[in-house]
Amino acid sequence: MNILIINGPNLNLLGQRQPSIYGDKSFEEYIQEVQQEGVNISVYQSNVEGEIINTLQASTADGIILNAGGYTHTSVAIRDAVSAIETPVVEVHISNIAARESFRHESLISPVAAGCIFGFGLKGYELALTYFTKIKA
Repeated sequence: MNILIINGPNLNLLGQRQPSIYGDKSFEEYIQEVQQEGVNISVYQSNVEGEIINTLQASTADGIILNAGGYTHTSVAIRDAVSAIETPVVEVHISNIAARESFRHESLISPVAAGCIFGFGLKGYELALTYFTKIKA
């Protein structure tokens, strides 16, 4: 099984940026911990909206885990890309976006995602992996 994780803006700073919200572990360290036998995990991160869209459209993965970061609340284009592809997408956010600033409460991606996981820290990625490997498989 091939899973693609796409992380959006500022997620390249995990482990450094606001550790009280996002934790003190880098994403690379975390992914090594959750690697599973028989699952090929590819990770892509970009701060550029169009690059995220190109990656969604070009993906041949069995499933996509998407943390669009701040684009979650602003990008109709990323929403349209998720809606246009056949690959199931699980939306993940490290923080609980509903408990943060009001402008973060609405996700444009949630209505077109297979599922959404918010507020469980980095563990959310593992929960999304479980969806693809145990529930969807």
